Parts: sequence; C-alpha cells; structure tokens
Amino acid sequence: MTTHSELRLLPWSGPEGKPCYLSTDDSGGHLSRLADHTEAVQLGMAAELLEHASEVFHDAEPEELRLLATRLTGALRATLRVAASRGHRLATHDLAARDGDDEGPQLPASAFG
Repeated sequence: MTTHSELRLLPWSGPEGKPCYLSTDDSGGHLSRLADHTEAVQLGMAAELLEHASEVFHDAEPEELRLLATRLTGALRATLRVAASRGHRLATHDLAARDGDDEGPQLPASAFG
C-alpha cells in the first residue's frame, strides 16, 4: 500500500471539496501531466491577478476591491495547494537521497512555474 508521503496532492478538489491524491510512480503519466499543466495555469493566473491587483488597488471602488479580494483568496488557496503538493514530493525525493541516491532530488523545469 502507498503511504501518504508517496501520494501526490492534485491541484483540484474531489466531491464535496475533499482533496484528491494520485498514487503513481509514473511522473509522465496522463494524470501527472494534467496535474502539472493545471498547476502551471493556476500559478500563471495568480501572477496575472497579483499584477492586476497592484495596478488597480489604490483607485478601486469598494465593490471592485471585494471582488479582487475574493479572486486573490482563490488564487492564494490554489498556490498553497501547489506548494503543499510540491513540498510533499520534495520530501519523498529527499528521503530517497538519504537512502543512498547520490543525485538528490530531480525536478522538471515545469516544477518552477
């Protein structure tokens, strides 16, 4: 059976808002690639929203500020989920490195947004 540290937290929620996890050794599989792409889109949207917020923050009307705060909250939630997912995967790679793997963690360039 796969332990929790070997599961990948996916960047979307399941039924009733519960977290979804993927158990696989194939980081190039269909669901892994879909999760990588979704994470990249979420991080890109968060960066664009942050830039937009910086531009309109001082001159925004109260209703626009509430909408902006709502969107920023959602973007931060998605970003934290990506960070948690990647952090768990780094921890798994670090354990492998301590068990005699001299190369250390290997991440694809897409892991950095």
